[in-house]
Amino acid sequence: MTTPKRPYLIRAFHEWLEDNEFTAYIMIDATHPDVVAPLQYAQDGRLVLACSYQATHNLMIDNDAISFSARFGGVSQELWIPMQAVMGIYAKEDPKHGAFFDPAEYDGYQAEQADSASDDDTDNESTSKGTTLRILD
Repeated sequence: MTTPKRPYLIRAFHEWLEDNEFTAYIMIDATHPDVVAPLQYAQDGRLVLACSYQATHNLMIDNDAISFSARFGGVSQELWIPMQAVMGIYAKEDPKHGAFFDPAEYDGYQAEQADSASDDDTDNESTSKGTTLRILD
């Protein structure tokens, strides 16, 4: 099974929105069990969050989730939004500038376990050719 396109599209749209000075908003499924966000602001099972660099601190959009801290009612909170819960990303100023996602995209998808991936790498280490990457201090 191929990996979902959603995190790649979200990163691309976020960058495009920022470059064009739009305010990036994400709409999430507030009923998703793994969402860590101020759910008291949800309406009809949906929560809309500003995710521009100006509205967030330590914004991270990776393949598994969107995480950042933001202030709600003057109180800083850490948010963690799994990719499966992201329904769309769009410009606050004009919602037609954005993308909304098929909720079924993650049906049956399971992220690879880090342990099994590292075991596979170890098995192939002696037969693989190429370079290795090291992080130097």
